[in-house]
Amino acid sequence: MSVLDWSAPYTGFVELAQQSGLVFARSAITIGNFDGVHLGHQSLLRRLRHEANELARTESSAPPLPTFALTFDPPPLFYINPSALPPALTTLPQRLQLLQQYVDHVVVIRTEPSLLQYTATDFFELILSQFRPRLIVEGTNFRFGRGRQGDVALLTQWCSRAGVRFVEVAPFERDGRVVSSSRVRAALAAGNVAEARVCLGRPHRLIGTVVGGARRGQTIGFPTANLDHLQTLVPAEGVYAARVPRPDRVYPAALNIGPNPTFGENRRKIEVHLIGFAGDLYGQTLQVDLLQYLRPTRSFAGPADLIAQLQTDVQRSRQIAEQEG
Repeated sequence: MSVLDWSAPYTGFVELAQQSGLVFARSAITIGNFDGVHLGHQSLLRRLRHEANELARTESSAPPLPTFALTFDPPPLFYINPSALPPALTTLPQRLQLLQQYVDHVVVIRTEPSLLQYTATDFFELILSQFRPRLIVEGTNFRFGRGRQGDVALLTQWCSRAGVRFVEVAPFERDGRVVSSSRVRAALAAGNVAEARVCLGRPHRLIGTVVGGARRGQTIGFPTANLDHLQTLVPAEGVYAARVPRPDRVYPAALNIGPNPTFGENRRKIEVHLIGFAGDLYGQTLQVDLLQYLRPTRSFAGPADLIAQLQTDVQRSRQIAEQEG
């Protein structure tokens, strides 16, 4: 498996691949942002692998088709309408790691304004053709080219003329609804991390940097790591059961998102208590997997009531994390 970084002027992909030790005469490809690499994406990627194997089987004299997932960084919307760009569900390294579970090679197309000027014809002839595709697999809603002028119907026609097999994949549904990045974001915005997990096939992961705080948690027996510079979407305010992978082990954790009204603090903070951890995390990047929503944030009569509730939160978080294995 390999990850290839492809930048403007988007020429000489075969040479770039060869420099990475990859030599291919034909390929099976799919293209998309793949933010979240949710169950819908996973279904598409599995179909790509299946169709590639079937095509190689029918062409018994040919070597297996290498599978490629082409993704964009940053997403094209970053240039087209940055104010409409939603928070990311995954960082680029996380996305690449997830994609590599399903395909042989991942290509990161570094998005430049010049790429957004490519017509649908340009995109097919100047981008896709460089992969020497024998197979292209895409979802029904796939769009490409300037102004999203290219669609599945147009891609089907071009593939037919070029002798490329094209497979259209219907939207993947779970619980009677299409699984999409938008559905995951809506679930997280409502604090429904269980619904997000159903769509992702894994817990949603927060990634941020530990910064200094008021250290009040230490004084009441519940030290917390304060997260800032969050790289992925933060769900609704509340208290969550979570887990935090560290080099030595995976720690159960209780996560609080919101203000601390008991002490008169109204600024939203993101604080995580690693159960059983002792040490200094300042300046480090922390990954927090959200397991279950526990309760809303609220004000308590005083520190004693807050401590009692935190004890309950920690106990429940530990139990949930242990049940998760």
